[in-house]
Amino acid sequence: MSYYAGEYDVAVIGAGHAGCEAALAAARLGMKTVVFSISLEAVANMPCNPHIGGSSKGHLVREIDALGGEMAKNIDKTMIQIKMLNTSKGPAVYSLRAQADRKKYQMEMKHTLEKQENLDLKQAEIVDIKLENNKIKSIETDVGAIYNVKTLIVASGTYLKGKIFIGEYSKESGPDGVFPANKLSESLKRNGIKLVRFKTGTPARINRKSIDFSKMEIQKGENNIIPFSFEDKMKNFDQVDCYLTYTTAETHKIIKENLHRSPLYAGVIEGTGPRYCPSIEDKVVRFADKERHQVFVEPIGLDTDEMYIQGMSSSLPEDVQIAMYRTLPGLEHCEFTRPAYAIEYDCIDPADLKLSLEYKTIDGLFFAGQTNGTSGYEEAACQGLIAGINATQKIKGKEPLILDRTEAYIGVLIDDIVTKGTNEPYRMMTSRAEYRLLLRQDNADLRLTEKGHEIGLISDERYEKFLQKKKKIEEEKARLEKTIVKPTEEVNKFLREVGTSELTTGSKLAELLKRTEITYASLEAIDKDRPKLPEQVREEVEIQVKYDGYIKLQEAQVEKFKKMEKKLIPEDIDYDDVKGICLEARQKLKKHMPHSIGQASRISGVSPADISVLLVYLQARKK
Repeated sequence: MSYYAGEYDVAVIGAGHAGCEAALAAARLGMKTVVFSISLEAVANMPCNPHIGGSSKGHLVREIDALGGEMAKNIDKTMIQIKMLNTSKGPAVYSLRAQADRKKYQMEMKHTLEKQENLDLKQAEIVDIKLENNKIKSIETDVGAIYNVKTLIVASGTYLKGKIFIGEYSKESGPDGVFPANKLSESLKRNGIKLVRFKTGTPARINRKSIDFSKMEIQKGENNIIPFSFEDKMKNFDQVDCYLTYTTAETHKIIKENLHRSPLYAGVIEGTGPRYCPSIEDKVVRFADKERHQVFVEPIGLDTDEMYIQGMSSSLPEDVQIAMYRTLPGLEHCEFTRPAYAIEYDCIDPADLKLSLEYKTIDGLFFAGQTNGTSGYEEAACQGLIAGINATQKIKGKEPLILDRTEAYIGVLIDDIVTKGTNEPYRMMTSRAEYRLLLRQDNADLRLTEKGHEIGLISDERYEKFLQKKKKIEEEKARLEKTIVKPTEEVNKFLREVGTSELTTGSKLAELLKRTEITYASLEAIDKDRPKLPEQVREEVEIQVKYDGYIKLQEAQVEKFKKMEKKLIPEDIDYDDVKGICLEARQKLKKHMPHSIGQASRISGVSPADISVLLVYLQARKK
């Protein structure tokens, strides 16, 4: 029997990385919020890799923090190793990556939800969504509790009709053996929502005592610990080691001989897998010329001896997995604690969403995370944050927060999946961001803190500290621009020592800092009046001065982009009235209903000629 259980402003289905951010954002913005998890043991779970950040993903975590989200703070509390990636490639692609204590990460985030005012955390499976006049009305749990809700955020991850595959064996299951959500898929379909089938996978876990680390390369963390959150001050801690080993010719031989037993190659798995995080059998087949592949052996936490074998996800049978894992140096006698598996699940077509992450044809229904066809904890979390903010903005009658491609990696991600859709699990990469020199992880606070404060997720106290930091950066840049050093023997001696040409005339400190051989720190030798500044300020000053010319070029490109984004397309446009655009463009424009000329120009199948015709039409319509 069903019963009325209460009313909420915002309800969130799923308490993974997307659901946690969505629920916290809505509650912190004053909404009466509830978040449901199919199991409270799965809150903020890391069913795959036990780390946060990495190339481009570190940018997302910093942006989440700058807007007032939680992921950065949670990993700062629970990390067991940290390092900065891509330091040889320039600051545009520097990315923090931290190894997490998986259980501690879960527990900390769960406790954060439990303590949050305006937020209720409940264990239940949502089995039905009810609409009234194409507007969200209520949701129902598997035990018959009905909640009236003003807005709903679906952040169900890989649980929708989840199915696990290990060789010939399969069963209906969510990640880590948690129950799947089977009935929610049917409810979404009944409400006219189109679902597609994707798949992902995870490697085996191995008992530490069965590994010979002497045959592997040690991967240590970095002593200069930089936190993810702009608010946190990190202290040194004893970092754990990770390890690197490689597949061998024997590994590849075993895989090739057993491909017929892989459900992926036997056609049993229907879902499309992630191109940029393939299974080991995929790697061996697609990159047949490669003699070996990297495999990272990573601890899952401080209070467990389970090790995660990064790079060896597989859907092969367990006996084949054991045989191939034991061909790797150091894993010859490894013992599994959990086998690798593939998981297939339902998700939506993100092209059916607005840029606010609200479903185009259902008022008050938002989607976030892997449900939107993305992969990765960080990609999920940033969508959850935006969905939580925009569900709140909708209730308050305010404009949604929409970040464009020039403002944030979050903007790139959402624009990509909404404008282009995705036919495989979408992963964020630095190469997807055209303006990545402006969208660095170090300046995420300069780009987004103001927006976070306007929305209400950044406190006045934090905002004031941010303004002080911003002021110090500008003052120091101005000082470097006006301070001139003369070609004295002391100055030229310093220049010779760092391997750069001597001065024959006076030079601004800013001009000297632009030289490759000179850093802000080394410049102190001839910069006697330098003020004492925090590390974050010094770093930002150095990057902004050194890359000033490139930054200005990219800012000019951004201006052109903004012009196209400002040319808005009326919501009531009838593309059948636009004569002269090709049939494919007409169909794509009708499907996507872009909000601006800029967005329309990024839709696959819409040519520059179609955009020209559309501009003429809009101009005529205006007159």
